[in-house]
Amino acid sequence: MRWMIIVLFISGVTLNYITRNSLGIMAPELKSTFNMSNEQYGYITTAFQLAYTLAQPVCGWLIDFIGLKIGFAVCAVLWSVTCIFHSGASSWLHLAILRFFMGTTEAAAAPANTKVMTEWFPKKERTVANGWGGVGFSLGGMLAPPLIYGLHSVFGWQAAFVVPGMLGILWAAVWFKVYAPPRDSTLINPAERDYIVADQDPPPPKSNISLWTSLGGLLRQKRFYGIGLPAFLSEPAWQALGFWVPLYMAQVHGFKLKEIAMFAWLPFLLADLGSLAGGYLTPWISRRFNLSRINAAIVTSASGAVVMVSLVAAAFVDSPYVAVLLISMGGLGHQLVSSMLGVLVMETTPLAQVATANGLRGSFAWIAAAISTLVIGHVTTVWGAAGFTGVFVCLGLFDLIGAVIMISLLWERGRGSPDLIPHTA
Repeated sequence: MRWMIIVLFISGVTLNYITRNSLGIMAPELKSTFNMSNEQYGYITTAFQLAYTLAQPVCGWLIDFIGLKIGFAVCAVLWSVTCIFHSGASSWLHLAILRFFMGTTEAAAAPANTKVMTEWFPKKERTVANGWGGVGFSLGGMLAPPLIYGLHSVFGWQAAFVVPGMLGILWAAVWFKVYAPPRDSTLINPAERDYIVADQDPPPPKSNISLWTSLGGLLRQKRFYGIGLPAFLSEPAWQALGFWVPLYMAQVHGFKLKEIAMFAWLPFLLADLGSLAGGYLTPWISRRFNLSRINAAIVTSASGAVVMVSLVAAAFVDSPYVAVLLISMGGLGHQLVSSMLGVLVMETTPLAQVATANGLRGSFAWIAAAISTLVIGHVTTVWGAAGFTGVFVCLGLFDLIGAVIMISLLWERGRGSPDLIPHTA
């Protein structure tokens, strides 16, 4: 049953990413329809990122406070309705307002991911489960180009927002009907329940910690910055894959919308492979080199940072197909980094605060996302193709800096279970 819960969760996150990536896929046509510049398009994506940044710890705290079942279902309904409303947009400013509201509710995805892993899986399986859970975050990006292009071709651009939104509402109803923690679920058999619970910490009492107290306690922990700062440095590359690579392929390599739909999913396919590889590679590294779970996750994340250097090479190749391949390698590297950041949150945070902590990690990431979107929008408007070259060089090197920070703040001497971040009363 725990793996069926993962399948259900992945399907929800997949819809989450289809709805958010629909804007990037339709960007060339929407720019023409609303007479937008790159800079104005940057404002639209920044509106989403700003809301996502502010809302992630709030959504995480809400999920910790009222539970994953209700919290995630409500957020899914709200982001789906907002996606449907995109079809009635009449200007780029209207789109920016809608993206802000969508970002506020879609911010629940990352905190919910960590919560479902800690509730439904024993500690020894969480790395692998997290690898599979991460598939939803890139599967949506992989499926979005052909799906959105197909809807656009048959029904027009408005359908690219209406259909995913309707599917999201349907999914939320299923989630609300099915989900419960294993201790409360009527769908799990006793043997599996005992197997899960035996390798978990005792269930915490219902959280009564205020949002600000919880965030303050996390921010006072130096080790948290070993997660938050690498997340800050890693996220701009992921945002570029969803929001800027389609425009890059159109403006620099001359791709039409059909060609974008044919190739824009490849970075997310490799991102799926990166998420899965990280889930299985980390426990192998732990056993092979006698490392703690934290140290093994750091090694996997650092390997992803090395793979990210492929983005630097992508900036200097002439062949658009080689560029797509190198950019796709960046997707693989990013998910090696990002999936391990989620593991590190689970390994260093008590269950009562795990969604809040992952939301705060997401805020660090999305602050960088908002800044990078404004910068990319400006430099590519002013310098065109040369601006994209500089962008890809920076994106390919940031994760190496993040790996150094992670090692310096989180690396454990010797082997053993990690200390938990103290629960702030």
